[in-house]
Amino acid sequence: MTSSTTTAPSATQSATTTGSNVATRGDSALVSSTGRTTIADTVVSKIAGIATRELQGVHAVGGGASRAIGALRERIPGASVNHSQGVSVEVGERQAAVDIDIVADYGVSIADLAVGIRRNVIAAVERMTGLDVTEVNITVHDVYLDEGGDDEQAPAQTARVQ
Repeated sequence: MTSSTTTAPSATQSATTTGSNVATRGDSALVSSTGRTTIADTVVSKIAGIATRELQGVHAVGGGASRAIGALRERIPGASVNHSQGVSVEVGERQAAVDIDIVADYGVSIADLAVGIRRNVIAAVERMTGLDVTEVNITVHDVYLDEGGDDEQAPAQTARVQ
């Protein structure tokens, strides 16, 4: 991960840092006078992905291409599930921003689902990392319709064609 240096502290940084260079908010464990803790992007994306999948109404996480690659990956014996699939993050020293792509189940309120995802992701990331989550952007790529198995539709299509 590359780090960038800013010349002027942001309003958040100046409001949360005291003269002894120890943060006064919940992120004091990350940057202090005794050292610095760096959290990798993959850690935050994995936490956000797991927190998203915990909610009822989320059928899948990721857009079409990432879900296709994930499906291929799951077929490999011994391969683990990619919990950060469909999640991209930007992580700074004290803050993180999260973008999540999902497929929602048909019938759920997408607005309520988005509120629940934001609440769950912010709580999990802030609790586990100490980072302040500035935003959680959600893109709904599709709605999943549970139309039953293909076995039920095949006889109807065959009978119609005959």
